[in-house]
Amino acid sequence: MNEQVEQSPLVELVRGEIREGLHHGSAVVLAPDGRVSHFAGEVNRPMYPRSANKPAQAVGMLRAGLRLDEEIDLAMAAASHNGEPEHVLRTREVLHRHDLTEDALSCPTDWPLREDERDRRASEGFGKQRITMNCSGKHAAMLATCTQRGWATEDYLDPKHPLQIELHEAVADLAGEPIDSVSVDGCGAPLFALSLTGLARTFRSMVTAATDTPERRVADAMRAHPWFVAGTEREDTLLMRAVPGLLSKSGVEGVLALALPDGHAIALKIADGSARARLPVAVAALRAVGIDNENLAELAESGVLGGGRRMGTVRALKGLFD
Repeated sequence: MNEQVEQSPLVELVRGEIREGLHHGSAVVLAPDGRVSHFAGEVNRPMYPRSANKPAQAVGMLRAGLRLDEEIDLAMAAASHNGEPEHVLRTREVLHRHDLTEDALSCPTDWPLREDERDRRASEGFGKQRITMNCSGKHAAMLATCTQRGWATEDYLDPKHPLQIELHEAVADLAGEPIDSVSVDGCGAPLFALSLTGLARTFRSMVTAATDTPERRVADAMRAHPWFVAGTEREDTLLMRAVPGLLSKSGVEGVLALALPDGHAIALKIADGSARARLPVAVAALRAVGIDNENLAELAESGVLGGGRRMGTVRALKGLFD
């Protein structure tokens, strides 16, 4: 096990024969019994999971009484979607089923995450919209919860709103630790700080929960519909398709959390917030617990280009989790 320090070197960028860059961060791996089996860096200090909190928030919505008939809609409640047409359609349908319009969403307007979809909508005369913001599925589910419970919808993002109190309690319960602090996420929703170990516990508790519990329902919906959790060519989609039964949810600023059906769980954060360093660390952690296949091999490294040709690679440091 690595000596614990605040941040550890995790990923290197090699161009030719020279290491050109180095990403530091922290990562933790939990064994099926919940104990820490591997770690690098500081894994017990609070950090913001960002969108990796969404699965726990979706669990909180179910505990609060949310009823969604379709698994896909539950996957969308935990999604950071690309804003592709089917993502937008499913979100809009959830709103309409609860007699709500897109104006009820309190997330900011934004372009779709996927570049070609952004270009297509712009060419058709559309600007930024709330419905295409990557968190709109979560917000639609929040509004649906409020409508079903008879709670006000105008201030559903207020930390003192009954919905947000329920979500705060669910996130803390699943993590097995109190919320260290509360801020505001990019989408405007309350953002709950946890340790990386707490985040890993959250994902472990979801995959090991009994069938038909809120925890398991969210995990099963996400694993059954990975494209709706993220979209085309996105990390979560690729990882969940590469490893049967894997639960995966990323967050901006370099966060990623994973769990396997047997209870192994992984959480990581890249210190500089780089998205490109997440997959190499995730694959290294999965390999450390005995999971490997051709699909993961394709995700373990990304190319470094020079003049349009591959001149190097971004990869996890050798022996990272030895």
